[in-house]
Formats: sequence, C-alpha cells, structure tokens
Amino acid sequence: MSSTPQKLNLPPVDADSLQTLNQAVSGYNREQLLWSSGYLAGMAAIDISIPTVVVPVTGESTSSWTILFAGETGNSKRVAEQLAERSRLAGLDTHIQDLRDYKARGLSKLENVLFVVATHGIGEAPEGSELFFEYWLSEKAPRLEDLNYSILALGDSSYVDFCEMGKLLDEQFQKLGATSVVDRIDCDLDFEQLAGKWIESVVDTVGGLQSGSAGSAVTPIRALSAGSTYSRENKFLSEVLQNQRITGRNSSKDVRHIELDLEGSGLIYQPGDSLGVMPENPPELVENLIESLGLDGDQSVQVNDTTVALKAALTQHKEITILSKPFLDTVAADNKKLAPLLSDRNKLTDLFKSRQVIDIVGDYAKSWEAQEFVDALRALTPRLYSISSSPDANPDEAHLTVDVVHYEEYGRSHWGAASNYLTSGAEQVPVYIESNENFRLPEDSDVPVIMIGAGTGVAPFRAFVEHRRELGHNGDNWLIFGDRNFSSDFLYQIEWLRYLKEGSLKYLDLAFSRDQAEKIYVQHRILEQEQRLYAWLDRGAHIYVCGDAEYMAEDVNAALLAVLQNKGGLSEERSAEYLSELKSSGRYQRDVY
Repeated sequence: MSSTPQKLNLPPVDADSLQTLNQAVSGYNREQLLWSSGYLAGMAAIDISIPTVVVPVTGESTSSWTILFAGETGNSKRVAEQLAERSRLAGLDTHIQDLRDYKARGLSKLENVLFVVATHGIGEAPEGSELFFEYWLSEKAPRLEDLNYSILALGDSSYVDFCEMGKLLDEQFQKLGATSVVDRIDCDLDFEQLAGKWIESVVDTVGGLQSGSAGSAVTPIRALSAGSTYSRENKFLSEVLQNQRITGRNSSKDVRHIELDLEGSGLIYQPGDSLGVMPENPPELVENLIESLGLDGDQSVQVNDTTVALKAALTQHKEITILSKPFLDTVAADNKKLAPLLSDRNKLTDLFKSRQVIDIVGDYAKSWEAQEFVDALRALTPRLYSISSSPDANPDEAHLTVDVVHYEEYGRSHWGAASNYLTSGAEQVPVYIESNENFRLPEDSDVPVIMIGAGTGVAPFRAFVEHRRELGHNGDNWLIFGDRNFSSDFLYQIEWLRYLKEGSLKYLDLAFSRDQAEKIYVQHRILEQEQRLYAWLDRGAHIYVCGDAEYMAEDVNAALLAVLQNKGGLSEERSAEYLSELKSSGRYQRDVY
C-alpha cells in the first residue's frame, strides 16, 4: 500500500517573527491566550495590519499627554483606550479620562491633549459631557496658546450635524490660539480604518515632539485582560431562540420579543448594556434596488479588495436602508434637482428621516456603473439594541425588543435592515456586547429608581426590574410607560402587572396617546405625579429615560424642569443646574436615539 506525503502546514511568518510572537505572549494564561487570538482574528477579519511604531531605546518622555474621550456607545472609549495602549508601547506618557469626569476649567492647565469626541443625537454633546462643551464653546472660554492638541471626531453621516461637536471644538481651539499637532479626522460609523490611521499619525507625531531619543521599530502585540474572545471585530454567531410578536393584531406596529442564545460565548453584560447585531439587508429591497439601477446582480464588484457579486455587496457589505451625506453628494453632482436640497438644512434633515437609497435612485436620475454605485455607499455597520433581560435571571441569554420596520411610501416598499434580519426567519445572527457605562442601576440596592420610556424604549427597564427582583434589591421601582393604544401596544403587559401585584414594581403610570381625543404622553404623567416625583428625588431616586431623542426625551426633560420649579420652588436657571448636577452624579441617565 502506497502512502501520500502529507503537506506541511508551515507558519506564514519567519522564525524571528514567530519568536517575537512567542515572547510577547509568554506568561499568558489560557483566557488571555484565547482573548488575544480573538483580537488578532478580528484584526484579520477587517484586514487591518497592526502598525509598526517606534519605541525609544533610551530616555523617558519629556512631557505627558492627556487623552480625553466623550461618547455614549463605547466607540470613543474604545478608540481612546487603543490610543493609550499604542502610546504606551511607543514609550509615550499618556493619561486617559472620560470627559464626564473632567472639570472643564482644568483644560487651561494642560499643555498636551488628545480628544476622541462623538456627536450624539442632533448635533449634541454626549450625555454627561455637556458642561465641558458649554464652557469651552462659550465666549468666556480663556486663551489656550500653550495647548497642543488633536481631535478624532466620531459621528454618523446620516445626520445633518455630522461630527459637529468635534468640528466645533477644533474651530474654537484654533480661535483660542491652540496648536493642532495632527489635523482633525471625521469618522463615520465605519470608523475603524480612519481611527487607526489617526492613532498611527498621533503616535508618530507625538513621539517626534518628545526627547528625540533614537528608536527601534517593533510590531506591538496588545496584552489584553481576560474575557470573551468575541467583540465588535469578532462577533459571536448566536442562535435565535424565540421570535414572538408582542403587539396586538390591530396595532399599527409589529414589535417582537427576541431571545438569543449566548451559551459558550463568554459574553457578559449588565442591565443597561446593548447588543450589537450585524445585519444583512432584506432580499426584497436588494432585488428592488438592483432593478431600479438597471444593473446585473451577478456582476462582479470590489469591496475592501475582495471580489463579490453586486447582489452580495448590497446584501452583506453596503448600507442601503439609511442615507449618508457622501452618497447624496455623489448623486447631486450629476443631478441639479437634488443639489439645492442638500444646502437647505431642513430639507436635508427630511431626506435623512424619510428616504432610503432606493428613493434617491428612483427620484433623482443618474447613470450608475456597478462599481461606482458600490463605492458611493458607506459600509454596512452593526445596529445596537438595548438588552431587555437580566443576565442573572436569564443565564446565557440576551433578550431584545424589536420594532420591525416595513412600510410603503413614495410608491415603494421600505425595510429596516436589522429589524427584518432578526425577525424574518434567521436562525443565527452575529452579535457582540456594547457596554453602556452611562446607563447603570445604582450601586446601592436600596435606592429608588424612576424609569421613563416610550415604545421599545421600555426594553432596558424590563431588564432593570427583572434584575433587581432576581437579586432581591429593596429599592422601589416606578415605571412611566407610553405607547399608542392600551389594547394593542402595552408591551410586556402581563409581566408589568405581575410585578406590580407582587411589589417588584411600586408604581406603574401609563400614557396611551391614541386612546382619547387629546393625546397623552409620558411627560403628561410626570406632571400629574409631580408631587410624588419630587418626593422621590428628595429620597435620592435615580431617573432613567429611554426613547426618542428629538421629541420624547426633550419633552421629558422639560417636564422634569417644570416639576423642580412647581414643587421645589426653584428658578428656571436653578432647575437646569439641578438637572445638570443629577447628570454629573449619575442620578439622571438617558439612553436616547
């Protein structure tokens, strides 16, 4: 019997590189090795090489750099931490701090600062950092001639005020005499590549501003803490355990309760965290779009140096349910009807809110080549859903409350990417945990909490009450919930009524806007119960708000200000200061979108 020689699986690195790798992970335990393998796999998956940086051989940094970050989804913190780690490996002295915990006036005492700043909502500062931006963007801000700085701005190009806070801060610092050592970079939701380039540029530039010691080139391997191997870059393929509609037949909405299996993932979350879901675009929408373009779905295109069919590119790689300004600019360059809309703030905002890519293709004529069209679209990015379950009450599971987006408008069918992907029969979906340190239950289990949510904004509060009940917390829970109709839109009705009966929920106030001639919303219930609400605040209660940022959250904020003035006897100015103080102390937290 003859034997066939086995093919040797030689490593794709030389002996010296392999030795460097072995030295870098020397002493790691099993969990750290698993974490590192996942990290490197994630880097490979998004085709990002770990850059070579220069580490000084002798001498120490002659100055310290402060890294300040502001954001709500965790992206700014993640980039700031990566910058701090790269800086450390390059021998640079850096200190990292959240802008929520930083005194605004302290900036005038610093000489070297690096900012990672996200823009939230409609051109707003991230929750908790408002006072910093208010101070430095005001006329009373002092001169900063001695400040060296650089800014990485994070944003979403489907909003008019894309990266607005980073832009405003950069412009103001220039006016105040500060020196930008690396030009600001504005990042969209697919920020990884640009953020990586900014980090490399900052490390190289800051290193050059230091003592000038000779350096040796090394390829850094990040030493990371033990944990799950799964992350935004390396998602876990989770099985869909349950997909149940929780709105009535007559409801104008299709809201689903989704349960996902996390067993074996090592993913850990807390109430208040979100689950990132990497979707695929709805097949019907992809087919309709290709037909509108007059292109062949089997035609080959390039996406990130990989050749795929146009249909696959639009299904798995590119954003087609949400517009972006760069895409609109590309269309407007050849279509005079669209161009005037982009210079009108209100009309542009309306486009972002009401239209999808297929509407622009159909309404604003342009001859597209397949590759040109793909290149004009931004990358498909994960969607974040507030987790509506307690990890203690539901081990190895994460529950979501999903409003399915599917409607007819402008003579066309429209779909939401993730909501339809999650609810249209998918058996497994790629997920990761997005920590939200800005939306946490109080550490003291005896503290009362007031939860205010509308529609699917009730999701994290289901997790809150379930968690406090499971752990036997004594603090009172009060839910103020609003939706359209009592008979069809009372999400998790049986659970809330059971919690109310057993005492896990102290009070339940409801606002169903369409059940009477005059619309009633959660802010109206707040004003009706202003005496109780003020008394709870006096007891040290924490307030949580989840839902629409543009209307609901602002109306709730206005109602809270009115309570402070009506029952607390505070002036309008002092009421605003009081709410700011509650935010700073973590007693007023919002998860709005």
